[in-house]
Amino acid sequence: MSHQPQIKIPATYLRGGTSKGVFFRLQDLPASAQQPGVARDRLLMRVIGSPDPYGKQIDGMGGATSSTSKTVIVAKSERAGHDVDYLFGQVAIDKAFVDWSGNCGNLSAAVGPFAISSGLVDPSRVPDNGVAVVRIWQANIGKTIVAHVPVTNGQVQETGDFELDGVTFPAAEVQLEFLDPAAEEEGAGGAMFPTGHLVDDLEVPGVGTLKATMINAGIPTIFVNAEAIGYTGTELQDAINSDAEALKKFETIRAYGALRMGLIKQLDEIATRQHTPKIAFVAKPAAYTASSGKRVETADVDLLVRAMSMGKLHHAMMGTAAVAIGTAAAIPGTLVNLAAGGGERNAVRFGHPSGTLRVGAEASQHEGEWTVTKAIMSRSARVLMEGWVRVPGDAF
Repeated sequence: MSHQPQIKIPATYLRGGTSKGVFFRLQDLPASAQQPGVARDRLLMRVIGSPDPYGKQIDGMGGATSSTSKTVIVAKSERAGHDVDYLFGQVAIDKAFVDWSGNCGNLSAAVGPFAISSGLVDPSRVPDNGVAVVRIWQANIGKTIVAHVPVTNGQVQETGDFELDGVTFPAAEVQLEFLDPAAEEEGAGGAMFPTGHLVDDLEVPGVGTLKATMINAGIPTIFVNAEAIGYTGTELQDAINSDAEALKKFETIRAYGALRMGLIKQLDEIATRQHTPKIAFVAKPAAYTASSGKRVETADVDLLVRAMSMGKLHHAMMGTAAVAIGTAAAIPGTLVNLAAGGGERNAVRFGHPSGTLRVGAEASQHEGEWTVTKAIMSRSARVLMEGWVRVPGDAF
């Protein structure tokens, strides 16, 4: 019986924010996977261990959650004013596809450090000691991210005292600026509010008519009020992820929201678009105990937000959804803004299942149209392992 030996591909396993992923330099991928297409998708699925009907990704690098089933490809950029191009692939766990429809805000924090350490950034732009400013082109959504990466003795600094709820150990702070974060999604005309309204009545068969803020910023996101769907906004993962009917309800709302936003043309298209749009629910501040046991008091936050990712309640908050939260909070009249007390604001601290997070946004209105020049937040990143990943030679 003939067999194919495994091949070795240079790769780095990094944590970025509250996510983990396998990072590749484009030039290190096999030739057939250096271009978008079936070979690339099959390779990345095999690396991660998908599709896995058991839902565990035992035979791959994935961790069987949306936060750990991720891949990143980075290359030197030929685009003026940018150092690197960054492409993100969200690998489905039990299905055979890679979703390229959006960015990962958490792993965005690891792109700058990885690019510097991998020799993809001009050494003249990296100080011996200080902060390296890495200009990243986010290829999935066609946007610029600016990462401020601490450097000590010519090396990326990974350790430090910056604490991020949802991450066990402190690390060095990486500040991220998401420039002009309103996503230019196909079918949405590039509008921040693709329906033309800050709040819509979203009719969802079997659920009802919900007030919804549907926004393209960071990542397309549908916000609804927690109380309208029977929640308080203080829920942790088990309260929702163990409830099959609740998961089905959220997916139904997400599908009708995506249709209303122009992201899909038919409801059944949502099955192959797991990564976007996100759906989240908001509530006014309230006290609760986070998943770590940490107590979050009412006065600690401006509002509560819980968000779904790849069909499950996220253990903390997706970075791109945080951008959407900060952007929507800065625009008076959205459900996010109203949950935070209304009025004008340029930053918001929200409670999520693992604790709290602060995100800022600079919003302005011109001739009735809202624009956001940037959203700002801090994350951390750390190399967990580097070397090679191995996959069977006939896997792609």
